[in-house]
Amino acid sequence: MFLETERLALRDFAPSDVDALVDLHADPAVMRYLEGGRPLDRAAVEHDLLPRYLRASGWWAGVVKATGELVGAFEFREVEPGVRELGYRLHSRHWGVGYATEVSRALVDKGFRDLGVLRVVATTMSVNHNSRRVMEKTGLRFRRTFFEDWPEPIPGSDQGEVEYSLTHAEWSAARPDST
Repeated sequence: MFLETERLALRDFAPSDVDALVDLHADPAVMRYLEGGRPLDRAAVEHDLLPRYLRASGWWAGVVKATGELVGAFEFREVEPGVRELGYRLHSRHWGVGYATEVSRALVDKGFRDLGVLRVVATTMSVNHNSRRVMEKTGLRFRRTFFEDWPEPIPGSDQGEVEYSLTHAEWSAARPDST
């Protein structure tokens, strides 16, 4: 296990996760702001996404500790020395119960306490209010709105992307026990 919270554990992905990942990426609500705004089919998950998760450092399967059910994928990968990108995609049946915030807070704390992280960044579409709220509840701060030239624009992309981040100094100042 890479990390455990009160309710979830993060572990490496395994080939046996394929069915749960197909289910996650077939959910139109999950995919609304990802991968061109369209669900992924089984072939795309089996031949592209899962192999990427298996070989990439910084992606974990989030599973319910009590049941082992995979609720989603969590990203905390190094994008440059000292900088980690935070990301998450949870099946919509697991939205609204605090899993994304619970794990995101734990990842940020682990990064600053144990991994030598200097800054955590996260981005989403400006119109993705639920993801933005998770970033805010995690302690990340809005930094900017920016515009990308996407090959397949999806509804809302004309309003841009937003970047949130948190530095080690900001995190430390907010937590007297952080040293």
